[in-house]
Amino acid sequence: MALQQSQSTSVAAKQNSSEQYIQLFEAEQNLLCQNSAPAMNAKRAEALQHFKQLGIPQRKDERYKYTDMQAIFAPDYGLNLHRMPFSFRPEEVFSCDVPNLSTSVYFLMNDVFDVNSLPKGKLPEGVVVDSLKEYALKNPDLIEKYYAKLAATDKDGIAALNTMLAQDGLVVYVPKNTKVEKTIQVINIMRSDVDLMLNRRVLIVVEPGAEVKMLFCDHTANDRNYLATQVIEAYVGENASLDLYCMEETSYNNKRVSNAYFDQASNSRLTHHVITLHNGVTRNTTSLRFSGEGAECNLYGCVIADKQQHIDNNTLIDHAVPHCTSNELYKYVLDGHSTGAFAGRVLVQKDAQKTSSEERNQNICVTKEARMYSQPELEIYADDVKCAHGSTVGQLNDAALFYMRQRGISEKEAKFLLEFAFINEVVDQIKLEPLRERLHHLVEKRFRGELGTCGNCNLCV
Repeated sequence: MALQQSQSTSVAAKQNSSEQYIQLFEAEQNLLCQNSAPAMNAKRAEALQHFKQLGIPQRKDERYKYTDMQAIFAPDYGLNLHRMPFSFRPEEVFSCDVPNLSTSVYFLMNDVFDVNSLPKGKLPEGVVVDSLKEYALKNPDLIEKYYAKLAATDKDGIAALNTMLAQDGLVVYVPKNTKVEKTIQVINIMRSDVDLMLNRRVLIVVEPGAEVKMLFCDHTANDRNYLATQVIEAYVGENASLDLYCMEETSYNNKRVSNAYFDQASNSRLTHHVITLHNGVTRNTTSLRFSGEGAECNLYGCVIADKQQHIDNNTLIDHAVPHCTSNELYKYVLDGHSTGAFAGRVLVQKDAQKTSSEERNQNICVTKEARMYSQPELEIYADDVKCAHGSTVGQLNDAALFYMRQRGISEKEAKFLLEFAFINEVVDQIKLEPLRERLHHLVEKRFRGELGTCGNCNLCV
């Protein structure tokens, strides 16, 4: 996209990272609303008031203490508030499909849904995958019912900021008792001629008895400085199923702040994978609430980092009702001077009897310079529960390395085999076999230092 600085709206770099966005919104509110939809615009003023109270999170905020959010949001970024068109067709130059997965592929260019690159295959009747803005103009009732309800702007400054500034994004709606056999793949491409901030919004509604699998892939098409905020709101209805895989393969100059909110009705099933293969600075927040009995969730995280990369995953699972099950496993391999953080809180409220919950965070620091911060938490107010949590931080097993060296395996190969086996416990949880096999290949390339860009991307090579 040929975005010129003079044609974009610039965020002035100031000491107060919050004030600059307040001034931006107040100056450009009409333009923001003009290029969006009334159902989204209706939430902006309230979000502004909450953002004035909360601001950009600081380290003193418990959920954000491991990442300097002020530093992330301080620089001067352009914003494409005018919704300038793209100068290329993504499907002509970008191929990110997983072999043999046979996905329905959609593109988000920066934070705009690309209506010109829709898949040829048809989805089941009633299933919607569309621009959030365009769908809100045509069907405002659904958006008004669900939009900005889970992502409470009075509780999180990032949710408030995104609600203020987001103009488009993605809506996925799966009607009652509908099973979507093909995986829906959404490729998020960041491309600009200037440093760019983008604000993406995602709304997923899975009606009772419905099933859907989704794969999100984040990529940068060049080495500009990007700041991406993303808010996902996902509703999983009674007896419904959602599998959501989020994979990041971006660049060292990319800063990504993503908040995902889930609501699970009775007997629903959710599997959420967060996979970070290549990045700059990443902050992922996952907040999940069980609103109906008999529901089950599985949260998995896989992180491979080196150099100066930083990855912070923060999760909250709210067991608000009885007879629900949660399982959580996050694994990190940190090399070079990279830093990782995991904070996972499981809240079991007083009426949530018969809760079953297991939370594990396991980490390897390959070098002495790598740093890992781990904080698993259980907060239990019920007495008839089965809950466990654990955390480990260590280095590669010297005995195992020695054993393999004694059998003729080089030190480099032995190190790779141990790292590969460690991280694949998470990868093996992926239900889609073609995606699982593809990730085995990408993980191997990453550990061997061969994965700097997506191998199928004609923009990056």
